[in-house]
Amino acid sequence: MNEAPAPETSARPTAHHQPVAKSRSSDLSAEESTIASAPFNSHMEAQFRLAAELLEAQGAGGYRIRSYRRAADALHFMTEPLCDIYRKSGIPGLIAIPTIGESLAQAIADTVDFGSWRWLDRLRGDVAPERVLCTVAGIGPGLAAKIHDRLGIESLEDLELAAHDGRLAIIDGFGPKRVQSVIDSLAGRLGRIHPLEPTDPEWVEPAVRNLPLRDELLDVDREYRERAARGELTTIAPRRFNPQHERWLPILHTVRGGRHYTAMYSNTARAHQLGRTNDWVVIYNDEPNGGQWTAVTATTGPNRGERVIRGPVAQPT
Repeated sequence: MNEAPAPETSARPTAHHQPVAKSRSSDLSAEESTIASAPFNSHMEAQFRLAAELLEAQGAGGYRIRSYRRAADALHFMTEPLCDIYRKSGIPGLIAIPTIGESLAQAIADTVDFGSWRWLDRLRGDVAPERVLCTVAGIGPGLAAKIHDRLGIESLEDLELAAHDGRLAIIDGFGPKRVQSVIDSLAGRLGRIHPLEPTDPEWVEPAVRNLPLRDELLDVDREYRERAARGELTTIAPRRFNPQHERWLPILHTVRGGRHYTAMYSNTARAHQLGRTNDWVVIYNDEPNGGQWTAVTATTGPNRGERVIRGPVAQPT
């Protein structure tokens, strides 16, 4: 079985994200920004190099690896602070930097605004759903734990859908104002120009560009489980629920229909509690706002015993 080197390595709003959603860097004085810029530029350079190393170790395609390394090289020689560019021109300003496309621009913006790059955390096995939920205004650790435990929500896209369809309102502590605050916050973070309303046709299927067909995701799930069973995949040592730091979690990078996917067994508290860590497969589309799904074996209903997909999918034409 291949193993990743002892590691240390997504994305968010798309290019239609409006020029400047206020970032944390906008609260800095000019002097503070100048002082902070060089370390931040160097930090993102290191993050991109680490991403390339992990993708290479995990068997991903060469084009993505080269893209991260080219971006890191560009940042190495860059004198203008990334935080200033983002503050002044938003996502479009970052995309205008040579070698920085939409995905890398989103990674920079994510790191500036929220302090971490979720996609990189994922590659390192350091994804805690509660921590992701806590990045939304008005949601603290206690509420995040309730949302995850009661609704099984693990992504911001699922949280948005729950806020619109009424499920979030059943959680103690979520009155109408707080639910609306979540909707407004996610509208900005997920690249909305205006918050969606229940009457908008788009809200039923959250804003995931080019939704894949269910069969496409089931095929990713099949490839992951078969290759994991044969010991063909690189394994990582997840940072959660792994006191011995064992590399037990297989990770897959694959492509379907031009979409880049990452798949791995669920390592959430809920999966451990229910004994489903070798059944639930979390599938991520690695594009900005690409979406997240979970493939599971149905235990009830007409599909009992079959693999099913939790999450929004495209309908066959």
